[in-house]
Amino acid sequence: MESRLSVPDPEIGCPVTHCLSLIGGKWKPVILFCLAGGVNRFGALSRAIPAVTKQMLTRQLRELEQDGLIDRMVFPVVPPRVDYALTARGRTILPVVQAMREWGLTDLAITADVSKSQAPGASSPGPAQSC
Repeated sequence: MESRLSVPDPEIGCPVTHCLSLIGGKWKPVILFCLAGGVNRFGALSRAIPAVTKQMLTRQLRELEQDGLIDRMVFPVVPPRVDYALTARGRTILPVVQAMREWGLTDLAITADVSKSQAPGASSPGPAQSC
C-alpha cells in the first residue's frame, strides 16, 4: 500500500525543513557524530574533520550552539581551553545522524560496486536511463 505524504500545516511548518535548518550545514552532521563519542576540544574536532577550515568549523560550532544542540564550555586557564559537548537536545538528533551514516555506508558500497562493474574490461550494463 502506498502512503501519501501530507502537506505540512503552515501554522506548524515542515518538520523536515525544521530539522534541516538545525543540521543542514555541510559539516554539522559530522560534528554531531564526532561529539556523540563525548566531549571534544576544537583542535580534536579539527583533526577529526581535516577537510573543514578552521573558520568554517568555528561557524558551524557557533550555529550548533545557538540552536541548543551543543554546549561550549570555556575554562579560565592559560592557554585557553574550550570544550564542546552535545546537549540533551543534541543527543535526541543522534538517531537521525546515525541513520544518515548507515545510509551513506550502504550507498558508498553500492557506488563502489557500480564503479567496479564499469571498470575497463568489465561488462557494461548499458546506457543509463533517466528518471
